[in-house]
Amino acid sequence: MHCYFASDLHGKTGRYEKLFSEIVSGKPEVVLLGGDLLPHSYGEQNFVLDFIKPLLEEIKNKLGNNFPRILLILGNDDAARDEKYIYELHDSGLIQYIHFRKTTVSTTNFYGYSFTPPSPFLLKDWEKYDISRYVDPGSISPEDGKRTIEIPQIQKRFSTIKDDLEKLAGTDDLNNAVFLFHGPPYKTNLDRAALDGKMIDHAPLDPHVGSIAIKKFIETKQPMLTLHGHIHESPGLTGSWKDKIGKTFCFSAAHDGKEFALVKFDLDNLEKAERILI
Repeated sequence: MHCYFASDLHGKTGRYEKLFSEIVSGKPEVVLLGGDLLPHSYGEQNFVLDFIKPLLEEIKNKLGNNFPRILLILGNDDAARDEKYIYELHDSGLIQYIHFRKTTVSTTNFYGYSFTPPSPFLLKDWEKYDISRYVDPGSISPEDGKRTIEIPQIQKRFSTIKDDLEKLAGTDDLNNAVFLFHGPPYKTNLDRAALDGKMIDHAPLDPHVGSIAIKKFIETKQPMLTLHGHIHESPGLTGSWKDKIGKTFCFSAAHDGKEFALVKFDLDNLEKAERILI
């Protein structure tokens, strides 16, 4: 199964145009989009319905039966109030929104999960406590910050990524599974932030800012492949956009340059995966 993976497009129209051009020319069977897809503001217009939807319709008309399955999640920089527009794309059949869901393509199960651990950023729509109510120095808890859609206080206080992942996977056999995460696993090539030597209130900051829950989940469940974004500078700092946890391949499409990063892979030959900068 030939797949494309991109993440952290942040509403940049040029990145979308490059992605859609690659889809038309390469004709992948599956396209995965790993969150942080939308701009902070799009004036009077609606980015999903006014920009993304017409381009998808154009691609579908061009490709016909070769139009790929497009699976996506949102990320911590996306407003939850815009989720309703993503559902409109889902309902129209142009994409499949798979946050906290499983979908099957051929014989492979794909799972999606958007939430990331607490960060220094104010928007908390897609942030949760990781494995406990601990918050790194300099970060803001999910109980504070701001939200575009309010949720009950009990969810802010007690919901964790760890508990969510247990519910999402259940008792499924994950040997042939692909997980589309926004956040990367902790202490890997994919979660390194530029925090070396920085301190807050005399406390050194951990340069690894990924999810402990996601890391432990991968170690324990060993899915075939996990896909990640979120930490743009990590591939540049570690020198690698991929890692391996046990037998699980882990790829990141995050990138801090002006180029658009696209990961291409075949599920039958993950060793040959490549990331191109366009």
